[in-house]
Amino acid sequence: MRKSKKREVVKDSYQPDYYFQKELNRYQAEQEAELGLGQPKAQWFDPVPRQFFAKDKDSTTILFGGLTMIHDYLMEGALKGLGYHVKHMDCPDTESLRFGKEYGNRGQCNPTYFTVGNLIKYLTYLRDVEGKSKEQIVSQYLFITSGSCGPCRFGTYVTEYRKALRDAGFDGFRVLLFQQQSGLKQVTGQESALKLDSSFFLTFLKAVLIGDILNALGYRIRPYEVEEGSTNAALERCKEHLYKAFSERKQLMPALYRCRKELQAVKVDRTRVKPKVSIIGEFWAMTTEGEGNYQLQSFLESEGAEVEVQSVTAWILFLIWEGQYDTRKRMHLREADSESKGLKGKNPLKRLLILGLADRTVRGMFYTYARAIGLRGYHLPNMDEIAKVADSHYNNHLRGGEGHMEVGKLILNVKKRKVNMTISVKPFGCMPSSGVSDGVQSLITEIHPEAIFLPIETTGDGAINVYSRIQMMLFKAKQAAQKEFDEALVKKGFSVEHLQKNIYNRSPISEPLKVSKHSVACTSANIVYHL
Repeated sequence: MRKSKKREVVKDSYQPDYYFQKELNRYQAEQEAELGLGQPKAQWFDPVPRQFFAKDKDSTTILFGGLTMIHDYLMEGALKGLGYHVKHMDCPDTESLRFGKEYGNRGQCNPTYFTVGNLIKYLTYLRDVEGKSKEQIVSQYLFITSGSCGPCRFGTYVTEYRKALRDAGFDGFRVLLFQQQSGLKQVTGQESALKLDSSFFLTFLKAVLIGDILNALGYRIRPYEVEEGSTNAALERCKEHLYKAFSERKQLMPALYRCRKELQAVKVDRTRVKPKVSIIGEFWAMTTEGEGNYQLQSFLESEGAEVEVQSVTAWILFLIWEGQYDTRKRMHLREADSESKGLKGKNPLKRLLILGLADRTVRGMFYTYARAIGLRGYHLPNMDEIAKVADSHYNNHLRGGEGHMEVGKLILNVKKRKVNMTISVKPFGCMPSSGVSDGVQSLITEIHPEAIFLPIETTGDGAINVYSRIQMMLFKAKQAAQKEFDEALVKKGFSVEHLQKNIYNRSPISEPLKVSKHSVACTSANIVYHL
């Protein structure tokens, strides 16, 4: 028996699996040693190189971007007027995406890939084409971006920017968070070059408001222009007038009146029936105008739609509303809510008064500039109304992405017949927006079956698939718009020939800055109702 057991042990030691596993372990150890994986490494630490001192102001160029091209251009002029050397980045393209994916971590969403890739692409151009050294680029340029501690990965992206810049060969390049800068002093005690005072914020706000107004006019006029390209040409001249006024710190009203004359000269024909399409969703994806959202705005216009874009001003009003909402909810919790952001020892009524004044100021400035340039019949959203209609479907306390706004916008678009179709666009994997558009909005479309709603995700590729889906839904929107137009003709007793005869009678049909009162979504139908 002992001999038999001994033979079994020897036999087991010669099993093929034993030698196979031994060989695998040896090969793994060799590869780890060759790659340096077996040696402990120090955890990477982000040094946060955010120094921008007053002494460096004249030798440093501020790079920025991320909004629409009109916004970025006007902000460049505004910052130049404040004494800064600035340059807005070009709209990110597929080459920017390639740079972003090459140097960025895996699993990031499009805004990061496109934004940091666009920055690396420009810095690479400075190094490889203009011949600047890495040291010159790091010392003479910096990038300003927005930051957040929000519920999604956006709160960590500025660190991802610096990691990608380091790997691309620009270690130490300064990336400043707009929200986190003290403005006047930095950790070293030296004076900061960024003076985030009332003059800075007021100038910044003016550029945002006027950028929104120009965009609204462009999307309102361009689908009906008689001469292709005339609207964009007029907008380019408007941008030059306003850029000069901002950069030279002149009065804006004369520039706005000149813009009004430029736009007034565009010939339009609003007897063309076009569906109105609203773009909502994740902020960057619905705002950018390049490959980041497959050039969605221009594609819709090329397919015969009138596009309604969301304004940056609406986002500012939403932030103000958040402050008011939270303050009202916490007014009676001051003793229990005594943390640094609590209300203990503070005057909530004063806070509400200041926030209310801020809301009225933003709206007042917007409508003043809108009247001067000729934007009529445009209404900024009522944030309380949006919150009320959305609350039963999406809690107002949830703040991921646009919070409840995306739900409220769709409901109001349908109930008030604001648009014929709504598109929600977001980066692939965007948790807050995907949860809303793919989850909550499906319930909204069941409650309102007349809603034409399309959620799309962007990945930087797959444009053909996205375009195909849009075209299928846009066909329904065109039918809805044509139905509204035909019903208006019947109710008013008009014909298309009658409208054509009135095309030169200085009516909303031919006047680019005139609008009709809202009855339905389709612009041509509204004109018939109120001709």
